Amino acid sequence: MRWFSSDPHFGHANVIGYAGRPFRHVGEMDVGLVYRWNSVVAPDDEVWLLGDLAMGRIDESLPKAGLLLGRKHLVLGNHDRPFSDRKRRQMWVERYMDEGGFVELHDGEVDIVLLDGTPARMCHFPYTGDSGDHDRFVEERPHDDGRWLLHGHVHEKWRQRGRMINVGIDAWAGVPVSEDQILELIVAGEADLAPLAWT
Repeated sequence: MRWFSSDPHFGHANVIGYAGRPFRHVGEMDVGLVYRWNSVVAPDDEVWLLGDLAMGRIDESLPKAGLLLGRKHLVLGNHDRPFSDRKRRQMWVERYMDEGGFVELHDGEVDIVLLDGTPARMCHFPYTGDSGDHDRFVEERPHDDGRWLLHGHVHEKWRQRGRMINVGIDAWAGVPVSEDQILELIVAGEADLAPLAWT
């Protein structure tokens, strides 16, 4: 199986309120996110996490990724230390791989071919749109060349907008999205879909 997810924000208390997550405090959130992930992902599954893994005290939040099952690839987001702390990038890359259990870390965008042969791309950032009221990190965004885009960054703003599919946990009730679910959306065509409700 292949899975996609984004924006867990381990250790980030404020995300509970602004993204509408159903947790009382950050400790409950972190445990809940690990549980939800591991309830669908098997140890040998391939998982692409499209950025913003951890915030808060990094010594406490980064090891949470090591509890997540699967062969994990990270496409860096704006809150990931290898993205934001360029002076100590190599040290952060090593820590994310050692403590977080990632197979690879990727910058920018990554091309992918889905099981049905559909070419797509993955990036933390959407073509357009943001979690706030204006587009940030414009220089980091992929150019819209007509391909489907799997992304994060926008939290609960949408699940699908046109050819952009938000794989963030705030759009998918806290769990990673399977490749089969992605293909269902692509087959159905461009649409505007709201996030799924947390349960």
